[in-house]
Amino acid sequence: MAAVLVASAGVGMVQAQTRDTPTNPFAADPAAVGAGREVFEGTCSACHGPGASGGRAPALNTGRFTRGGEDFELFTTIQDGVPGTEMPSFKFISPQETWKVVSYLRSLSGGGGAPSSGPVPVASAEAVQRGEAVFFGKGQCSTCHEVNGRGLHLASDLSGAGSSDAKALRTGVLHAFPPRRGGPAARYVDVVRADGSRVGGLVRGEDSFSLHLLQASGELVMLDRAKLTSITNRPGNGYPADVALRLGAEEVDDVIAYLSRQKGRDVTGALSPQGPAVLPAQRLLKAAAEPDNWPTYWGDYTGKHFSELTEVDAGNVGTLQAKWAAQLPGQSPLQATPIVVDGIMYVSGPPGDVYAFDARTGLQIWKYSRKQDVTNPYQINPTNRGIAVLDGRVFMGTLDNLLIALDARSGRPLWERRIADTLFGYTMTGAPLALPGKIIVGVGAGEYAIRGFLEAYDPATGKRLWRFEPIPGPGEKGNETWAGDSWKTGGGGTWLTGSYDPELKQLYWAIGNPAPSFNPHIRKGDNLYTNSVVALDPETGKLKWHYQFTPNDSHDWDSVQDLVLTDRVVNGQMRKVMLHADRNGFFYMLDRTNGRFLSGAAFVHQNWNDGFDAKGRPKVRPESVATPDGVPIYPAVGATNFQAPSYDEKAGVFYLAFQDAEGFAGYGPAEVEKGKLYTAPRRLPAPPASRAPIQGVRALDVATGKALWSFPLTRNSLAAGVLATRGGVIFASSAEGSFLALDTKSGSPLWRFKTGGGISGSPISYAVDGRQYVAVSAGNIVYSFALPGDVK
Repeated sequence: MAAVLVASAGVGMVQAQTRDTPTNPFAADPAAVGAGREVFEGTCSACHGPGASGGRAPALNTGRFTRGGEDFELFTTIQDGVPGTEMPSFKFISPQETWKVVSYLRSLSGGGGAPSSGPVPVASAEAVQRGEAVFFGKGQCSTCHEVNGRGLHLASDLSGAGSSDAKALRTGVLHAFPPRRGGPAARYVDVVRADGSRVGGLVRGEDSFSLHLLQASGELVMLDRAKLTSITNRPGNGYPADVALRLGAEEVDDVIAYLSRQKGRDVTGALSPQGPAVLPAQRLLKAAAEPDNWPTYWGDYTGKHFSELTEVDAGNVGTLQAKWAAQLPGQSPLQATPIVVDGIMYVSGPPGDVYAFDARTGLQIWKYSRKQDVTNPYQINPTNRGIAVLDGRVFMGTLDNLLIALDARSGRPLWERRIADTLFGYTMTGAPLALPGKIIVGVGAGEYAIRGFLEAYDPATGKRLWRFEPIPGPGEKGNETWAGDSWKTGGGGTWLTGSYDPELKQLYWAIGNPAPSFNPHIRKGDNLYTNSVVALDPETGKLKWHYQFTPNDSHDWDSVQDLVLTDRVVNGQMRKVMLHADRNGFFYMLDRTNGRFLSGAAFVHQNWNDGFDAKGRPKVRPESVATPDGVPIYPAVGATNFQAPSYDEKAGVFYLAFQDAEGFAGYGPAEVEKGKLYTAPRRLPAPPASRAPIQGVRALDVATGKALWSFPLTRNSLAAGVLATRGGVIFASSAEGSFLALDTKSGSPLWRFKTGGGISGSPISYAVDGRQYVAVSAGNIVYSFALPGDVK
């Protein structure tokens, strides 16, 4: 496959120095290259290999630098190291010697110590047009490269090639980069499997045990080396050597002219993903029929967060082993629930990062990183809880409220849309929900003087389709439940992923607490639709019905918990119901067709509710409402939280992490300031609790809401969820980092693994080639577990 391999600006081409950025004082000194080589070979070659050819650490002779290829970026990386990796700081090397090492590294990739040739001369429109025709025609460049979605992603993205200088562009067009010694250089191979079948492709990833081959169609073939008979390199390498023979000098100039106009990937439009669609909408609708995959945040649209896989069971879970682990460096622990589709795991790391891994081995396929454009100085909850996949695209929200669509096969951005201003307090931390033809996203809002909202976007174009505001404005039903103008700053976050019933064509979303969180007198009234579940028409975003769990909440009992959809017999009649365990301590069953209250049972000790009236409205005890002096309240911060519960539909058992503790409901003054917290907490410390808290994992009988068993934990995580499986095992976590397996019938412990990091995410289960895996995030590491040996 002939191609004109050119490295994009982001992976190695020389870029013009940014103003006010320190420059290399030895850039024009040819002797600095030799001096830098001596320092490198004596200090860096132990990891990066002789001649920077690679070894324990990546090769540096390719012009590809993952943390930036500018001279000052290289200087900073050497001096400061890379936190969370094996690259230490080399501050003991003097700045002068470090600059010489930079000169040496630049020389290895065609960017030596001599001054660059300067910017590319301004080309005529005619030359650019001719160059585009050559790039996508005679030059065959697009058989490997893409420019803004046109072409293939076998090689580097050239959408930003124009930020490079003339010399680098010409070198790239005519010569590309030499293959890297000692690693997976760009090369094509032919493979014979043990069963005699053959496959070939471009090597896109490999280690001692795995091999990834990229097909021209965009398909990634992930192979186990132990199951291969032979691997044969095709003649030559992945880099064309005949460009100057196939193209005339003027044609090369025209291609350079075309590339010089490419200043960056255009994410304001709507680029298309490469290859056949990953996870079409019809497969999402039938996700329950594919237990090998985990295609949505909750596992499927029903929110059950339950696995039908049976290979790991109560009898063998004691032999479970960690099979791979992947570090996702960042400042905050991971809270994301991974998505697994056809053997590939997609997971969000620190805010702004998304990774794709081989779900069998943990070998990284791609990584995307997006830094915040703007950071609210009063920002809280700097985390991301997950992504969504649909029709070849991966969707992610950022803390500064960008909704981003990535190509699921390459991780390259396709479009991005700003949906809110983070300086007012809006953030996006939850996983989007992918529906046929729509991506649903919500925002955090309950801790700031803002109004939450829920929006739907076209997954292909990024066009906004509708918006729902859970706090009604003047003239809208429910606005009368807010005193005065308190609705304007009423909170009502929508940050956790909802559920969907395609048969009823209803979208269900849980709404968070009102603001200010603890002072109910500023906002007298029920404060609709906070602390509620709303059922929406997914086509229009119009409200169909609602049910409010806690009117006029003064305890920060966010009702943003899982909404589980199931069918069961209630009073002798089969009904379509919704199950919900709320932070207020009650387990609810609602008719999901109309929101009618069916039952509510306390699953922890509570002292705020004397029961429910005929319509399901709680009978709130007046003495439980927060006061300036404070009153004891059960439950405290919440009887459970947003972490995933798990529902076994066949057994009729609901599993969840719980906390039974006493709190103190008090409030202070609340002042509205842009972007600042608007919670009105009590300033004085609370008195000691009357009894010690109880926490752990609990199984509830759905018919009664009563506890069947409880497993105690010394430290409970209010972010780590549970996962039950058809194998009779429930996986749970403790805050100190123990990953546990319990018997679903009795709660007896069967297995545990000390992860070494606090667990703040919910586990999932998936299968690859018939082998079941269980994955969970701990600290900044994703772990995947399986039984020992190979599955036949």
